[in-house]
Amino acid sequence: MRGWLKATIGLVVLSGLLVGADRIAVGVAEDEAADRLVQSGRMSQRPDVSIEGFPFLTQVLSMKLDDVRISSDGVTVGDGSHQVALHSFKAKLAGVKVSDSMNSATVDSGTGSGIISYPDLAQLLPPASQLLHGTKLPVGTGTRLSLSYGGPGKVKASLGPIAIGEGTVHNDGNTVTVDGFRLSSLAGMFAGVTNQQIEPMSFTLDTLPAGLKLAAKDGDKDGVTPLPEGLQLSFDGKGVKLLG
Repeated sequence: MRGWLKATIGLVVLSGLLVGADRIAVGVAEDEAADRLVQSGRMSQRPDVSIEGFPFLTQVLSMKLDDVRISSDGVTVGDGSHQVALHSFKAKLAGVKVSDSMNSATVDSGTGSGIISYPDLAQLLPPASQLLHGTKLPVGTGTRLSLSYGGPGKVKASLGPIAIGEGTVHNDGNTVTVDGFRLSSLAGMFAGVTNQQIEPMSFTLDTLPAGLKLAAKDGDKDGVTPLPEGLQLSFDGKGVKLLG
């Protein structure tokens, strides 16, 4: 009985040591992965990385991580001319194949999301002076439209106290288009025109986090969704090159 007890205690201690070693190893790997993501240019700032699943060491032996989570608040996205903050970015990466030196990594599939505030979204669109060229509206050089949530699938635009109207947002690949704006009756009165439609406004995001891309339209779900707090971007990707 005493021998059985000693063996049981020994097994418990050994298991604890193995679990501890596993958790230490995963912590080191998460820190290393976060640093490599910044160095590779896949993230504009150091993210939080979480490698899910237990045990971690058996995943290392197979050189494939089942589930990796990445999160960051304040990474940037841009169109080559402007960079804006992407808030509350979160990504889930499945089937991450890594090299033994962690110099390269590819992802079987990944999804993610993040939010661009409406003031930042306005920075990615052409200046109001271009959009409202030829009208009598008081538009200074470099002035931007003020954007806000306009309801499901819509954004509202205004120029100071003058409401411009509502438009819709959609994407084709990484190109985001805001269109359907038509000058409101008040704006039309100030502009000296009636029922004038504003030309569609587009920008293409060329720097997206973790090597993902904007999701394609799937039924009623689009890669871009207006929310009260800003424009939500939805990401996905298959065979994504994460590192290297």
